[in-house]
Amino acid sequence: MISRKPCTLRLWDKINSGARKNGLFRDKDSVVLAVSGGPDSVTMLDFFAKQARRRRLNLVIAHLNHKIRGKEADRDEAFVKKLGQTYGLETVTARTDVPALAKKLKTSVEHAARLARYRFLTKLALKKRFHLVATAHHADDHAETFLLNLLRGTEPKGLLGIPVKRTLHGKGAAKVSVIRPLLPVTRAEIMEYVKANRLPHRKDKSNEDEKYRRNWLRKTLLPLIEKKQPRFKAHLAELSAKLGRGDVASYLPD
Repeated sequence: MISRKPCTLRLWDKINSGARKNGLFRDKDSVVLAVSGGPDSVTMLDFFAKQARRRRLNLVIAHLNHKIRGKEADRDEAFVKKLGQTYGLETVTARTDVPALAKKLKTSVEHAARLARYRFLTKLALKKRFHLVATAHHADDHAETFLLNLLRGTEPKGLLGIPVKRTLHGKGAAKVSVIRPLLPVTRAEIMEYVKANRLPHRKDKSNEDEKYRRNWLRKTLLPLIEKKQPRFKAHLAELSAKLGRGDVASYLPD
Protein backbone atom coordinates (compact mmCIF):
# COMPACT_ATOMS: atom_id res chain seq x y z
CA MET A 1 0.00 0.00 0.00
CA ILE A 2 1.29 3.46 -0.93
CA SER A 3 1.78 5.80 2.03
CA ARG A 4 0.11 9.10 1.13
CA LYS A 5 2.20 11.62 3.06
CA PRO A 6 5.72 10.50 1.96
CA CYS A 7 4.54 10.09 -1.64
CA THR A 8 2.95 13.55 -1.63
CA LEU A 9 5.95 15.28 -0.06
CA ARG A 10 8.38 13.62 -2.52
CA LEU A 11 6.44 14.85 -5.51
CA TRP A 12 5.91 18.35 -4.10
CA ASP A 13 9.63 18.60 -3.30
CA LYS A 14 10.58 17.65 -6.86
CA ILE A 15 8.19 20.20 -8.35
CA ASN A 16 9.20 22.99 -5.97
CA SER A 17 12.93 22.28 -6.41
CA GLY A 18 12.59 22.40 -10.19
CA ALA A 19 10.49 25.57 -9.99
CA ARG A 20 13.11 27.33 -7.85
CA LYS A 21 15.97 26.18 -10.07
CA ASN A 22 14.28 27.40 -13.25
CA GLY A 23 12.42 30.42 -11.85
CA LEU A 24 9.02 29.11 -12.92
CA PHE A 25 6.66 30.77 -10.44
CA ARG A 26 6.77 32.77 -7.24
CA ASP A 27 4.46 33.60 -4.36
CA LYS A 28 1.48 35.75 -5.42
CA ASP A 29 1.78 34.70 -9.08
CA SER A 30 -1.34 34.24 -11.22
CA VAL A 31 -1.41 30.98 -13.18
CA VAL A 32 -3.73 29.50 -15.82
CA LEU A 33 -3.80 25.73 -15.25
CA ALA A 34 -4.33 23.69 -18.43
CA VAL A 35 -6.39 20.72 -17.23
CA SER A 36 -7.48 17.94 -19.58
CA GLY A 37 -8.83 15.71 -16.82
CA GLY A 38 -6.10 13.08 -17.21
CA PRO A 39 -3.89 12.00 -14.28
CA ASP A 40 -1.03 14.35 -15.23
CA SER A 41 -3.07 17.55 -15.25
CA VAL A 42 -5.14 16.49 -12.24
CA THR A 43 -1.90 15.99 -10.30
CA MET A 44 -0.72 19.46 -11.35
CA LEU A 45 -4.07 20.96 -10.33
CA ASP A 46 -3.96 19.23 -6.95
CA PHE A 47 -0.42 20.49 -6.32
CA PHE A 48 -1.20 24.12 -7.17
CA ALA A 49 -4.54 24.13 -5.35
CA LYS A 50 -2.90 22.86 -2.16
CA GLN A 51 -0.08 25.42 -2.45
CA ALA A 52 -2.38 28.32 -3.30
CA ARG A 53 -3.34 29.62 0.14
CA ARG A 54 0.13 29.46 1.67
CA ARG A 55 1.80 30.95 -1.39
CA ARG A 56 -1.08 33.32 -2.22
CA LEU A 57 -1.39 32.05 -5.78
CA ASN A 58 -4.21 33.19 -8.05
CA LEU A 59 -5.42 30.23 -10.13
CA VAL A 60 -7.88 29.56 -12.93
CA ILE A 61 -8.57 26.20 -14.59
CA ALA A 62 -8.68 26.09 -18.41
CA HIS A 63 -10.02 23.22 -20.53
CA LEU A 64 -10.38 23.00 -24.32
CA ASN A 65 -12.77 20.47 -25.84
CA HIS A 66 -11.15 19.50 -29.15
CA LYS A 67 -14.34 17.84 -30.46
CA ILE A 68 -12.29 14.83 -31.55
CA ARG A 69 -13.73 12.12 -29.33
CA GLY A 70 -17.44 12.96 -29.38
CA LYS A 71 -19.32 12.23 -26.17
CA GLU A 72 -16.11 11.18 -24.42
CA ALA A 73 -14.71 14.69 -24.94
CA ASP A 74 -17.94 16.18 -23.61
CA ARG A 75 -17.64 14.00 -20.52
CA ASP A 76 -14.04 15.18 -20.07
CA GLU A 77 -15.26 18.78 -20.17
CA ALA A 78 -18.00 18.10 -17.62
CA PHE A 79 -15.49 16.30 -15.39
CA VAL A 80 -13.09 19.28 -15.39
CA LYS A 81 -15.95 21.65 -14.53
CA LYS A 82 -16.78 19.42 -11.56
CA LEU A 83 -13.11 19.46 -10.52
CA GLY A 84 -13.22 23.24 -10.52
CA GLN A 85 -16.21 23.17 -8.17
CA THR A 86 -14.46 20.66 -5.91
CA TYR A 87 -11.35 22.84 -5.61
CA GLY A 88 -13.32 26.08 -5.49
CA LEU A 89 -11.57 27.47 -8.56
CA GLU A 90 -12.92 29.36 -11.55
CA THR A 91 -13.05 27.06 -14.57
CA VAL A 92 -13.10 28.33 -18.15
CA THR A 93 -13.92 25.90 -20.97
CA ALA A 94 -14.12 26.33 -24.74
CA ARG A 95 -14.70 24.15 -27.80
CA THR A 96 -12.80 24.01 -31.08
CA ASP A 97 -13.50 21.73 -34.03
CA VAL A 98 -9.92 20.49 -34.33
CA PRO A 99 -10.54 18.02 -37.23
CA ALA A 100 -11.99 20.90 -39.28
CA LEU A 101 -9.05 23.11 -38.31
CA ALA A 102 -6.58 20.41 -39.34
CA LYS A 103 -8.28 20.12 -42.71
CA LYS A 104 -8.23 23.89 -43.17
CA LEU A 105 -4.55 24.19 -42.26
CA LYS A 106 -3.63 20.98 -44.12
CA THR A 107 -1.86 19.59 -41.08
CA SER A 108 -2.21 16.66 -38.69
CA VAL A 109 -4.97 16.55 -36.10
CA GLU A 110 -2.31 16.41 -33.36
CA HIS A 111 -0.63 19.59 -34.60
CA ALA A 112 -3.95 21.39 -35.06
CA ALA A 113 -4.96 20.41 -31.50
CA ARG A 114 -1.72 21.83 -30.15
CA LEU A 115 -2.21 25.11 -32.05
CA ALA A 116 -5.81 25.43 -30.87
CA ARG A 117 -4.89 24.64 -27.28
CA TYR A 118 -2.13 27.24 -27.01
CA ARG A 119 -4.25 29.89 -28.75
CA PHE A 120 -7.02 29.30 -26.21
CA LEU A 121 -4.64 29.34 -23.23
CA THR A 122 -2.85 32.48 -24.40
CA LYS A 123 -6.09 34.32 -25.11
CA LEU A 124 -7.44 33.42 -21.67
CA ALA A 125 -4.23 34.50 -19.93
CA LEU A 126 -4.30 37.86 -21.71
CA LYS A 127 -7.96 38.37 -20.88
CA LYS A 128 -7.36 37.59 -17.19
CA ARG A 129 -4.07 39.54 -17.18
CA PHE A 130 -2.21 36.44 -16.02
CA HIS A 131 1.43 36.05 -17.02
CA LEU A 132 1.79 32.28 -16.61
CA VAL A 133 0.18 29.22 -18.20
CA ALA A 134 1.07 25.84 -16.65
CA THR A 135 0.86 22.59 -18.59
CA ALA A 136 1.36 19.11 -17.13
CA HIS A 137 4.17 17.82 -19.37
CA HIS A 138 6.40 15.46 -17.41
CA ALA A 139 9.71 13.59 -17.74
CA ASP A 140 8.25 10.84 -19.95
CA ASP A 141 6.77 13.44 -22.33
CA HIS A 142 10.22 15.03 -22.56
CA ALA A 143 11.84 11.70 -23.53
CA GLU A 144 9.11 10.97 -26.08
CA THR A 145 9.49 14.42 -27.66
CA PHE A 146 13.26 14.01 -27.87
CA LEU A 147 12.87 10.67 -29.67
CA LEU A 148 10.09 11.94 -31.94
CA ASN A 149 12.26 14.83 -33.06
CA LEU A 150 15.18 12.47 -33.62
CA LEU A 151 13.07 10.07 -35.71
CA ARG A 152 11.68 12.89 -37.85
CA GLY A 153 15.08 14.47 -38.36
CA THR A 154 15.73 17.64 -36.41
CA GLU A 155 17.88 20.69 -35.94
CA PRO A 156 19.93 20.81 -32.70
CA LYS A 157 17.04 22.73 -31.09
CA GLY A 158 14.90 19.60 -31.33
CA LEU A 159 17.29 17.75 -29.04
CA LEU A 160 16.40 20.13 -26.23
CA GLY A 161 13.05 18.33 -25.93
CA ILE A 162 10.29 20.21 -24.10
CA PRO A 163 11.48 23.55 -22.68
CA VAL A 164 10.70 24.06 -19.02
CA LYS A 165 9.61 27.64 -19.81
CA ARG A 166 9.03 29.64 -22.99
CA THR A 167 7.26 32.79 -24.09
CA LEU A 168 3.83 32.36 -25.68
CA HIS A 169 3.03 36.00 -26.32
CA GLY A 170 4.47 39.50 -26.22
CA LYS A 171 6.73 41.09 -23.69
CA GLY A 172 6.60 43.41 -20.70
CA ALA A 173 3.18 43.82 -19.09
CA ALA A 174 1.50 41.75 -21.84
CA LYS A 175 3.99 38.87 -21.72
CA VAL A 176 2.58 35.37 -21.28
CA SER A 177 4.88 32.40 -20.65
CA VAL A 178 4.14 28.69 -20.50
CA ILE A 179 5.75 26.73 -17.67
CA ARG A 180 6.11 22.95 -17.24
CA PRO A 181 6.49 22.38 -13.47
CA LEU A 182 6.04 18.59 -13.73
CA LEU A 183 9.05 18.01 -16.01
CA PRO A 184 11.18 16.65 -13.13
CA VAL A 185 8.49 14.04 -12.39
CA THR A 186 7.95 10.70 -14.17
CA ARG A 187 4.64 9.21 -15.27
CA ALA A 188 5.10 6.43 -12.70
CA GLU A 189 5.50 9.00 -9.90
CA ILE A 190 2.37 10.79 -11.08
CA MET A 191 0.34 7.59 -11.05
CA GLU A 192 1.66 6.79 -7.58
CA TYR A 193 0.58 10.26 -6.40
CA VAL A 194 -2.87 9.87 -7.97
CA LYS A 195 -3.34 6.50 -6.27
CA ALA A 196 -2.03 7.66 -2.89
CA ASN A 197 -4.26 10.74 -2.87
CA ARG A 198 -7.23 8.97 -4.48
CA LEU A 199 -7.55 11.63 -7.16
CA PRO A 200 -10.35 11.11 -9.69
CA HIS A 201 -9.24 11.39 -13.32
CA ARG A 202 -10.26 10.59 -16.87
CA LYS A 203 -8.59 8.17 -19.26
CA ASP A 204 -8.15 9.17 -22.92
CA LYS A 205 -8.52 5.93 -24.90
CA SER A 206 -6.82 7.51 -27.93
CA ASN A 207 -3.57 7.37 -25.93
CA GLU A 208 -3.66 3.59 -26.36
CA ASP A 209 -3.79 3.67 -30.19
CA GLU A 210 -0.31 2.91 -31.53
CA LYS A 211 -1.12 4.27 -34.97
CA TYR A 212 0.02 7.54 -33.38
CA ARG A 213 3.81 7.54 -33.27
CA ARG A 214 4.00 9.04 -29.78
CA ASN A 215 1.85 6.23 -28.41
CA TRP A 216 4.06 3.63 -30.11
CA LEU A 217 7.12 5.24 -28.57
CA ARG A 218 5.54 5.25 -25.11
CA LYS A 219 4.02 1.77 -25.20
CA THR A 220 6.56 -0.19 -27.28
CA LEU A 221 9.91 1.47 -27.95
CA LEU A 222 10.67 3.12 -24.60
CA PRO A 223 9.88 0.00 -22.52
CA LEU A 224 12.25 -2.01 -24.73
CA ILE A 225 15.03 0.55 -24.29
CA GLU A 226 14.46 0.75 -20.54
CA LYS A 227 14.89 -3.01 -20.19
CA LYS A 228 18.51 -2.46 -21.22
CA GLN A 229 18.95 0.99 -19.63
CA PRO A 230 16.48 1.81 -16.82
CA ARG A 231 17.87 5.36 -16.53
CA PHE A 232 17.37 6.16 -20.22
CA LYS A 233 14.81 8.94 -19.61
CA ALA A 234 17.03 10.54 -16.98
CA HIS A 235 20.00 10.40 -19.37
CA LEU A 236 17.97 12.13 -22.10
CA ALA A 237 16.93 14.87 -19.67
CA GLU A 238 20.57 15.36 -18.62
CA LEU A 239 21.69 15.51 -22.27
CA SER A 240 19.02 18.08 -23.15
CA ALA A 241 20.02 20.19 -20.13
CA LYS A 242 23.69 20.07 -21.17
CA LEU A 243 22.83 21.07 -24.72
CA GLY A 244 20.76 23.94 -23.38
CA ARG A 245 23.66 25.20 -21.29
CA GLY A 246 26.37 24.57 -23.87
CA ASP A 247 27.67 26.13 -27.07
CA VAL A 248 24.86 24.54 -29.14
CA ALA A 249 22.33 26.91 -27.57
CA SER A 250 24.09 29.97 -29.02
CA TYR A 251 23.38 28.72 -32.56
CA LEU A 252 19.70 28.06 -32.01
CA PRO A 253 17.02 30.36 -33.48
CA ASP A 254 14.91 32.39 -31.07
